[in-house]
Parts: sequence; structure tokens; C-alpha cells
Amino acid sequence: MHHVETMAYAGQVPWHGIGSQLAPGQSIEVWRERAGMNWSLEEAEVRFAAEAEDQYPVRAFPEQKVLYRSDTKRPLAVVSKRYQVVQPREILEFYRDLTRYSGFELETAGVLRGGRKFWALARTGQGVALKSQDQVNGYLLLATACDGTLATTAQFTSVRVVCNNTLQIAVGDRTGAIKVPHRSAFDADRVKSQLGIAVEGWHGFVERMRILCETPVDPDSVDGVLRNLLTYRAAQNGKAVVNEQAVAKVR
Repeated sequence: MHHVETMAYAGQVPWHGIGSQLAPGQSIEVWRERAGMNWSLEEAEVRFAAEAEDQYPVRAFPEQKVLYRSDTKRPLAVVSKRYQVVQPREILEFYRDLTRYSGFELETAGVLRGGRKFWALARTGQGVALKSQDQVNGYLLLATACDGTLATTAQFTSVRVVCNNTLQIAVGDRTGAIKVPHRSAFDADRVKSQLGIAVEGWHGFVERMRILCETPVDPDSVDGVLRNLLTYRAAQNGKAVVNEQAVAKVR
């Protein structure tokens, strides 16, 4: 599942076809509106209903707080009082000076799982054409979650994030990632300073890709890998069946 609530993108249409397409060079304010990130996370005390005969039927639980959307009032998570909130607007504001002065271009931004996760992704201007055919672009991702599933994470990646699946792939590669746990305040300038050191990771990635492109692969080995991957279980008898059409297309 892509779990996309709202999103905006520039350039190529995402695989799921969801989102609002923007022309290049749009302002942060336009991105906020079109990506569905023009709301904020609000906090409220956790309360619970006790037994009816209790003298105080509604009680507070002061060690925890509820996070909810300011626009829909939808509850998103119960967290500790020490939890440091990162707002959707902060994710996009992170890129304001980068797009204005450093040649970055916003590529995608959006909200996942009803507001529990949100992200923005900018093209860095770095890229490489492998074998003069496959274009691999460098992006800068900033993503966070309010439900405890993701620290606020900034990293350079080659993955164009357009959904929950691609976000998981991008943050799965922890090389050069800067992670700010929610028990700490998010400092955008400090993260950018740390990323200035980590930017060299892109060059290492490109070098590894070049080596892979120059490495010969035995055709029989390729065929074996494809046949292992592109199989399914027949509904009638449960036996593994090779999708020959897919194998031929990928080969």
C-alpha cells in the first residue's frame, strides 16, 4: 500500500498516479498548499473514562499527551510529555534557503497514513548517467513521523520518494543519514551543517554504481535470479510457476 494521503510533485508522475503536479520553481507556500501540509500538530492531555459510579468519571493521565491534526481534529498518536513535535511546515521550510540559494529543486512532498508521517524531497543537482542510459539523480530527503515509527531523518538518497514504500527504501539505507530523535528539538541549521559533511556519500555511491556497471554478469546467472524472483504460487495446486513473460521483459 502506498498510504498517500496528499502529495505534490514536480516532473514525472508517481507510479500510483496520486498527487498534484507543480511546475518547477514554485514557492514553499505553494508546495505547502498543494502537498496538503498546511496544517499543524496540536497537543492535548490524555483523559480516560472511569467506571460510572466513580466520583470523578473522567480522569487525566498527565504523563502522556495526544497529538492531533489542527484541521480535521483527527487523533494521530499518544506520546510522552517529553515528545518534541516537528511540524509539517518545518519539513518544507528546511528547503527554503536551499532552493533559493543552493540550486536545490523540490521534487516531491506529502502526507502519509492520515498525517502520521510526512516528507519532502529535493533534487540536489547531482546526478550520473550510467552507461549513457540510466540516469541516477541525487536527492535530499527530510521525513518525520509523529507515531514513533520514524525519527526526523535527513539524508542524501538516489530514491525518488513518492509513497510509504519508497520512503522505507530511502531511510533503509542509513549511509550518511542524520537522525534526530523526538526526545530532542529539531534544529534545521545544525542538521544542514552535519549534512555538509555527509554529502561526500553521494560520490561513494556513484563510484560503487560505476563499478557495478563495469562488472560482467553471466547470462545464465541472470536467468536464474530472474526465475527465482519472478514466480508465483498457482491458485489450483500451490506450485511455483515462473512468469515467463515477465522474465523475458526484464531480460
